[in-house]
Amino acid sequence: MTPLTLTADRAGERADQLLARLLPELTRSAAQRLLEDGRVTRGGHPVKKNYKTAPGDVLTVSLPDPAPIDVLPQNIPLDVVFEDGDVIVVNKPVGMVVHPAAGHPDGTLVNALLYHCGKSLSGINGSLRPGIVHRIDRDTSGLIIAAKNDFAHLSLAEQLQDHSLYREYAAVCVGTMREDSGTVSAPIARHPADRKRMAIDHLHGRAAVTHYTVLERFPGHTYLQCRLETGRTHQIRVHLASLGRPLLGDVVYGAHKPYPGLAGQCLHARRLTFTHPRTGNLTTVECPLPGWFQAVLTKLGRMV
Repeated sequence: MTPLTLTADRAGERADQLLARLLPELTRSAAQRLLEDGRVTRGGHPVKKNYKTAPGDVLTVSLPDPAPIDVLPQNIPLDVVFEDGDVIVVNKPVGMVVHPAAGHPDGTLVNALLYHCGKSLSGINGSLRPGIVHRIDRDTSGLIIAAKNDFAHLSLAEQLQDHSLYREYAAVCVGTMREDSGTVSAPIARHPADRKRMAIDHLHGRAAVTHYTVLERFPGHTYLQCRLETGRTHQIRVHLASLGRPLLGDVVYGAHKPYPGLAGQCLHARRLTFTHPRTGNLTTVECPLPGWFQAVLTKLGRMV
């Protein structure tokens, strides 16, 4: 694999911390193994994991060739909300990764779909993402649609592209929204310093639009309906944080401490509407709020 060149931008940061921050696919332990194996050099000399970097330090990283991931069917229970010969819509639980990747070789939604659907999944996205048309974050729950054949996949992908595939989320943010509804239109790109985060970037970002409506106000919190016009990574999380109203439980874009009772951000993909690829009928699929989300609303309601 072609070596990577990283330039340090912070003073006194340990080399293993730098690697884990600038290469989001690496865990801290994986970064330490690279350093221990001599795969990270500075000026041709191996770098120790406790080496403190200086701004401008250039590190060369030689990543090993990735071990092939064999995506196997796994008998993982699925909450199937809609299914026919072309499309399957699943209510994904919090904590489930959508497709295999480094650090998550199995136990994903794709592994479960392969078991449930057999070979009847579209192949357009390759062997690691069969059937996957769009994604939601690991710690976001709710509806995700997959295609059972390439015909359906192309149709659904086109609907995502022209923004006709309706995606609605339930969310709780920290702070009180003053307006009853609004739209955030701000381009999003990878954060320049922290590759695990996204950020508003008017120079390099891709267009991103989120519409929101207030459903209920609580002391210090707001229950929202959010509709995606585009589908950038972490879009709702970044847009609400840009308003100073981060999602409750979001330790990346909001408070750094988890909220009691939440495994991640308080965000649930509640409703999808799409034109069925085969019949042309407008199809709406909904799922109820999960128990943990209802518990948050109940707790906030007691504060009124």
